[in-house]
Amino acid sequence: MNKKLLLLASFVLCGILPAVAEDDDKVDLKPKVHGTIRGKYEYQTEEGEGRFQVRNARVSLEGNVTKVVSYKAEIDLSDEGQIKMLDAYTRLKPVKGLDFTIGQMRVPFTIDAHRSPHMQYFANRSFIAKQVGNVRDVGATLGYSFNVGFPIKLEAGMFNGSGLTDQKDFWTNNINFSAKAQLFFPRGFNLTLSTQKIRPDNVSVMMYDAGAYYHAHGWHVEAEYLYKHYEDDAFDAVHAFDAFVSYDIELRKCFFKKISPLVRYDYMSDHSDGMRYDADGNEDTGGSLIVNDYQRSRLTGGLTFSLALPFISDIRLNYEKYFYRDGAIAKPSERDKIVVEFMTRF
Repeated sequence: MNKKLLLLASFVLCGILPAVAEDDDKVDLKPKVHGTIRGKYEYQTEEGEGRFQVRNARVSLEGNVTKVVSYKAEIDLSDEGQIKMLDAYTRLKPVKGLDFTIGQMRVPFTIDAHRSPHMQYFANRSFIAKQVGNVRDVGATLGYSFNVGFPIKLEAGMFNGSGLTDQKDFWTNNINFSAKAQLFFPRGFNLTLSTQKIRPDNVSVMMYDAGAYYHAHGWHVEAEYLYKHYEDDAFDAVHAFDAFVSYDIELRKCFFKKISPLVRYDYMSDHSDGMRYDADGNEDTGGSLIVNDYQRSRLTGGLTFSLALPFISDIRLNYEKYFYRDGAIAKPSERDKIVVEFMTRF
């Protein structure tokens, strides 16, 4: 019986493999290289001080191995002067609409925190994208896309919680998770709902995010709210909000392809990163959660000059005005400033 089953399996494989090979012949297997370079100059108006900075120098390699297997590896050679390995994953697409990803990646959560640097509308990220909801980790996700008259994309995943650099001897009985649903309604409307659980130290943190945008006829209007709750009330819940409007003005017979005036308002209450610190501000398991980012709001206005297609070669000119609560301490780079950024995507 075993020999008969083995023989039958051999015939089945002999029938399937040529078909798979034939399908793979139709797939472009050439690796694709992409990159993003962001160089900028910032001038803090109250301090009268400025600086040049290479914010990103990302390079990624991605492609297909077969019809159902793809990969991506991305490294940032200058993330504020540091080298960081970002994405490193394999993705399987066994059937249409379904994908499984394992490796190191951006956790599926929020709208703005999930944008790549070249897809950002402003030179500096919102508080949601930078301080409150910015998570990259090692784990696995499952995604499913389908259509009910409009496209819907669902994603869910489990992650170590170790971040990007602490993997070798990291073992845990606590798995972090994230889930995200994107609804792409007709006429350019989108609704995104997501949740995430993390445990940076000894306290679990739950985050809930709701965002929506309209993108059509040159307009992009977006708003997003994030609520962050700490287990056992170890720290006051954090509220963060981000809203902005951008409008594209097409130009003809001009050096620039288009110009986009835009304005943003964002806010966050006192925020803790979930780690324990001692009285001197050093990480200490005997310490407690502290305020890492003080409550503040910010008004950003500016212009984006596009020299090519959108998000390929842009010059971003922004002015940021900060408003801190009484008693708050502003970080050196979180103050009123003028920013001129050159972004190139290849």
